[in-house]
Parts: sequence; C-alpha cells; structure tokens
Amino acid sequence: MTSHDGETEVSEQDLFAARRRAAALGATRILHRWSGHLPLAARLSALADAASEVVGPDEPADIYGNGLVARLEDEVARLLGKEAAAFFPTGTMAQQVALRCWAGRTGNATVALHPKAHPEVHEGGALTAVSGLRTVHPTREPRLPTADEVRDFGEPFGTLMLELPLRDAGFVLPSWEELEEVVEAARDRDAVVHFDGARLWECTPHFDRSLAEIAGLADTVYVSFYKSLDGLSGAALAGPHTLVDEARSWRHRYGGQVFQQFPAAAAALLGLKTTLPRLPDYVAHARVVADALREGFSDAGVPWSRVHPERPHTHQFQVWLPYDAEALTEAALVQAEETRTQLFGRWFPDGPPGLSVTEVTVTEAGLEWTSDDVNDAVAEFVRRIPG
Repeated sequence: MTSHDGETEVSEQDLFAARRRAAALGATRILHRWSGHLPLAARLSALADAASEVVGPDEPADIYGNGLVARLEDEVARLLGKEAAAFFPTGTMAQQVALRCWAGRTGNATVALHPKAHPEVHEGGALTAVSGLRTVHPTREPRLPTADEVRDFGEPFGTLMLELPLRDAGFVLPSWEELEEVVEAARDRDAVVHFDGARLWECTPHFDRSLAEIAGLADTVYVSFYKSLDGLSGAALAGPHTLVDEARSWRHRYGGQVFQQFPAAAAALLGLKTTLPRLPDYVAHARVVADALREGFSDAGVPWSRVHPERPHTHQFQVWLPYDAEALTEAALVQAEETRTQLFGRWFPDGPPGLSVTEVTVTEAGLEWTSDDVNDAVAEFVRRIPG
C-alpha cells in the first residue's frame, strides 16, 4: 500500500505477520519449525549446501521438464507404485487436470467429494469455473464418506475424490478396511477413484501399509512436495501412462509447462530422501503431544477442551478451546515472545459460537518435547488467556 506522499504504508496485517514470524524465528522451543519463516538467503544457502545429496556435480539444469524434474517424476512413480508421474507447479493445477482427464474418459463431469475437501474450500470454485466440472457431496459429516453413502448416493458421478487425510475436518483418515470398502463402492458404480494425497506421505503409520499399497487403491494420486516434505513448491500426479501423458498436454494448456524448475525439484528430492523416512516418528510423537495437551488443559483448569482426533491419525491435529480466537492467538504470541516457547500458532473461530480451533503440527523440533514440557507450556499459555 502506498500513501499519497509516495511512502509505502505497512498494514496492520503485515505488522502482525512480521511479529508472528519474529516470534517463531526467536523461539528456542517449538513443535514445528517452518522453513517458510527463514530469511530468503538462509533458505537458498541451505538448499545449495544440501543439493549435492541429490544432484550430481555435473548434472545440467532441467529444460521444460527433463533432467532433474524427470528423475523426480520417476521416483514418485516408484514410491507410489504407479506407471508414471508428472510434475506440476501447483497441486491445484494437478488435481484440475486429473479430474478433467477423468471426466473426458468416463463421460461424466460430476465429481463426488467432501464439502471440506481442498477444491471446495481453498480453490475459489476453480473446478467449475476453469474446468467445467460439477461437484456433489455424498456426506456432510466431518469425515470421509462411507461405502454405503457412496453406494446409495442418489445421482451418478464419474469420479470419487478422497482427500487423505481430510485436513479441514481435523486431518482425519478412515480405517484401512473402510478405505477399501469405499473404493469398492465407487467401482461398483463404474466410477474412477482419485486420491488428493497432498499429505499422503504421513498416512502409512495409520494404515500400516506402504505408500504403494495405499496409492494402489486409486486410479490416480496427487502428492505435494512443500507440505509434509518441506519442499519449495510443486506437486506430482501419478497414475497410468496414458492418463499421465494426457495430463502433460493439459499441464501445458493450463500454463504449467515451466522452463526450469530445478530448485523445486531438488528440494522435493531432498524431502523424499531426508524427511519422508522421519514422518513415522513425527506421527508417533504427535500422539504423545496430544495426550500431554489434553492432560495440561485439565491440570490448568480449562473448563472444556478437545484434541481432535483424540489419537491423531497423522503428525497434525486440531485443538479446540472455548475462548475468543483473537485472544488465544495473542496469548500464544505473547508466550512465544516472553518465554521463547511457541506452543500454538494462529487460532480461528469455527464451529459453534464461542469455540476456536488451531492446528498443531509436530516435526523434528517437536521430538525434543517431553510430556512435562508440553504440560508446562500449556500452563504458561493458559495463564496468558484474558479472564
């Protein structure tokens, strides 16, 4: 924003974001240290220092998807047990293309998905506005649809899209048996199945299955490189050769045939090599943190609290409290500034009036926390909530 005298004005929102970033960078104890908060020079230096782990000394840069990008695609296809994979600059584009391709092949432009799924909440209605697709909802419950809900749904659809985990419902997953059954129900209706696997990487502990076994239930799978793997950006769509070849053509039409993408590809390969093997440890410790949070709120005299799911399905989960969201956000921020311990980030008003929710993520930095550490941090946080 620029003022009348030409000076750049800083909005309250920008000031608040800067304050949050400073608090996160200054925290010596934090459950999840997000690389997006790092100064740009530090992040570029870290990527350059680590690149030799996945890039050869004489390896050339990619041009329009060859070289390093093609190697990343092959690795994703191998991990997911699919014939092929295509790199996309964004997950939104990858899923647009996948669902558009399936609509053409099935002859049905209707996609069945959850109303809290990413395309319905975070993509500005792009499935309809850009790709001419129509969406329907087999269930509105805060979970993925059951086999009966899919089987008995009252109108035809060409594709069933399942977000694993369903982030906006609390990073929730069905059981393995439930997932098998809902996929079978879709097949009984002659529908194809697409997984929104932006966070599929961390689902293996819950299902007790490999990535290839999970992905094997679906016709196509999209995965993200910047969420759980802490890459720079980018996504991949994996599936049959013929579908992926068609997806590459649509990627070009959608403006996704980028000249060079080696920084994102290198960061993604590093994530697959270094972060992917650590995710089961993050999931296991998230369950320790969740139990300690529940105990800490009780010990601190909070009248009501909820950790959802009670036993986290992944390394991310929700926490609900009966206080104003702005007050909770300020309490968390002041705690980080005064004690250099950051327990929570932003809180949001959601659900019934008077309740607020935040998302908790446990990664490498969080593994240092004991249950007592969590309890102590909860007490300090609650002490800062206005009475």
